[in-house]
Amino acid sequence: MASVPTITLNNGVEIPQLGFGVFQIKPEDTVKATTSALEIGYRHIDTAQMYGNEREVGLAVRDSGIPRDEVFVTSKLNNNRLQRDDILRSFDTSLSELGFDRLDLFLIHWPLPAVADYVARWKVMEEIYASGRVRAIGVSNFQPHHLRNLFGATEVRPAVNQVEAHPFLSQDELRAFDADHEIVTEAWAPIARGKVNDDPVIAEIAWQVGKTPAQVTLRWHIQRGDVVFPKSVTRSRVEENFEIFDFELDQSAMAAISALNRDERTGPNPDEFNYIPG
Repeated sequence: MASVPTITLNNGVEIPQLGFGVFQIKPEDTVKATTSALEIGYRHIDTAQMYGNEREVGLAVRDSGIPRDEVFVTSKLNNNRLQRDDILRSFDTSLSELGFDRLDLFLIHWPLPAVADYVARWKVMEEIYASGRVRAIGVSNFQPHHLRNLFGATEVRPAVNQVEAHPFLSQDELRAFDADHEIVTEAWAPIARGKVNDDPVIAEIAWQVGKTPAQVTLRWHIQRGDVVFPKSVTRSRVEENFEIFDFELDQSAMAAISALNRDERTGPNPDEFNYIPG
């Protein structure tokens, strides 16, 4: 079994650089998919309150036979939890749904700049962190100006910033900002929702190294220092995504993939996204 590298967060917690994401996996499919991922060797699972499958993730982790402290689990605060009491209750609910005493990482899912006070929400996240029931806290979809506003008004620096990132949205400036402030960048949609499979540059590199375009792209992320968590309900694809530690991309291949950036999003712009579920 391949050894997945880890990254040390700014509070000393170790996070596996490759994880398994369960976004858009139906609850009835989540236990099987997560169980398969854990059998293959994944030790990092990324879920969210918004996904509606925390209970199933927790069941798979608890029934896996793997010691709890060997599986890193992330969840995220739902956009409709805006007030302190709601945030605290929702975290309690997440722990209950997962069946855990402690979560590894908890994130604010979106800044919602036009409709909610993300600084106030972060202060509640600090309370949760101080309680010892989560090992690290962070944010998702935050731009540098959102982060600067946190720095000036709060005490705890986010451990991670989970953002859309892939060869067509390389996020170099944001990643550099995160690194300058000891924040690890996590990449969601790391293979651009499958679009990398149709790119001729990535296809040529994949042919040269004897791998698939998805594997080459995930390897590019790993070598850049990103944390990634591709998702699939197909076991063969989950296995394929894990087989990225037996080769390396040379400098020219890394540069060629990075040159594909065109600032193209597959998801919402964090400065414009203000959706709050009913």
